[in-house]
Amino acid sequence: MAGAAAAVGLGLVVVLADLDAAAQAATVAGGLVGLVGAVVSVLTLARSGAPTGSGGSAGSSGAAGAVGKRRVRAGRGAVAVGGNVTGSALGRGARVTGPASTPRPGAGTGSGSGAAEVDVRADREGTAVGGDVTDSAIGDDSRR
Repeated sequence: MAGAAAAVGLGLVVVLADLDAAAQAATVAGGLVGLVGAVVSVLTLARSGAPTGSGGSAGSSGAAGAVGKRRVRAGRGAVAVGGNVTGSALGRGARVTGPASTPRPGAGTGSGSGAAEVDVRADREGTAVGGDVTDSAIGDDSRR
């Protein structure tokens, strides 16, 4: 709606004034729209609590309904996971083959599934997991 009003207003400036005045008005209007867009972007990023990791951060995804802060950091060549790991191969040459194991009763309800705060850090070439690890191969050349 505002875009249509601006276009009509610029059209009127072209018809009633001259092309130079319309160009100047369009420049000012474009600058204002760009400024408003930048402010909205900054506010959106500030409200969403975007993760600010360091180095080769693996991300900061949490379980649905998780409360608190997740901080996941990984050094060069490292693997860091902020939650639970099930049926995964983590590490160079690690492999998971065959059918999945039968889950144990109560498995998967540990710290990675809704902890108040998770701080996971894997230094260079290391592996770290901030939750439960089930049915997985962890480490270089490991098998399951």
